[in-house]
Amino acid sequence: MNELYPLKFKPIFKDKIWGGDKIKTILGMDYSPLKNCGEAWVLSGISGSGTIVTNGFLRGNELRELVEVYMEDLVGESTFEKFGDEFPLLIKFIDSNDSLSIQVHPDDALAARRGLGNGKSEMWYILEAEPGAEIISGFNQKMNVKTYSEFVENNKLVEILNKEKVQKGDVFNIPAGRIHALGPGILLAEIQQSSDTTYRIYDWDRVDDKGKSRELHLDLALDAIDFSVPDSYRTSYEKIQNKTIPLVNSPHFTTRLIDFDKAIRKDYTELDSFVIYVCVEGMTKIECGSSLESLKKGEVLLIPATAAQVILSPNIESKILEVFIS
Repeated sequence: MNELYPLKFKPIFKDKIWGGDKIKTILGMDYSPLKNCGEAWVLSGISGSGTIVTNGFLRGNELRELVEVYMEDLVGESTFEKFGDEFPLLIKFIDSNDSLSIQVHPDDALAARRGLGNGKSEMWYILEAEPGAEIISGFNQKMNVKTYSEFVENNKLVEILNKEKVQKGDVFNIPAGRIHALGPGILLAEIQQSSDTTYRIYDWDRVDDKGKSRELHLDLALDAIDFSVPDSYRTSYEKIQNKTIPLVNSPHFTTRLIDFDKAIRKDYTELDSFVIYVCVEGMTKIECGSSLESLKKGEVLLIPATAAQVILSPNIESKILEVFIS
């Protein structure tokens, strides 16, 4: 069997009522056929939406097929033992030209009870934000089922939700169970568990071009919501150049930021996981074994678990999200 190498993939574009053109204009994916492109799935093993390799001898193969063939060599021994042929993460870019629905995702336990596989925890890294852009994350006051239900019934849900102004470089961890939504004017990278289960709670009374409202899932959402209120919804981190900076460390994924303008060597000898590089700014060359790839803003690269040493050499000042399972 030929040796594994860093893999690049063809994005899958998703038409959304709230989507815009930033995935084309800012991320350079001008080959998207969609007018309202809300999401670009740049690394996915989800059935029916699996991304396909574009480089090397594995060109044309879907991600899930590669996990079936290469197993722990691609994803790591412990990851393969836990997830089998399912690739555990989904990476996407989202362009919110309009407000997304207010929604929540189930955790692993609830998803399992409902026959949905795993739950959906996610995190956001803001690439661009127009002045005044904001997100919704969690509640703005102590909350319980009774109070929440009263506000929903009276169509006043928005009054009890926490809003955060956002700007480029902001990070938000959105664990399963947390109510959330994006406002207009935001382009972000999302790292999430491999799940497409969403419970829509409120959709701003929107209708499509046929005058039809999107389905809501109020009853399903109720059991999924985490009513706790943390001290802060925003993830703070140190902004240090040419260092690997921790962002999110969860049971589902670890994400770190590499902000660099000179070559950096990464040693993954002791890591039992694949590594995903998500380029959120600039352009860099990536050397891994005999393989040399370039990575620009809006692209991802999947480093197999067998890789030991990687050298990142930026063409210009660059920022990369480094994602793995620890």
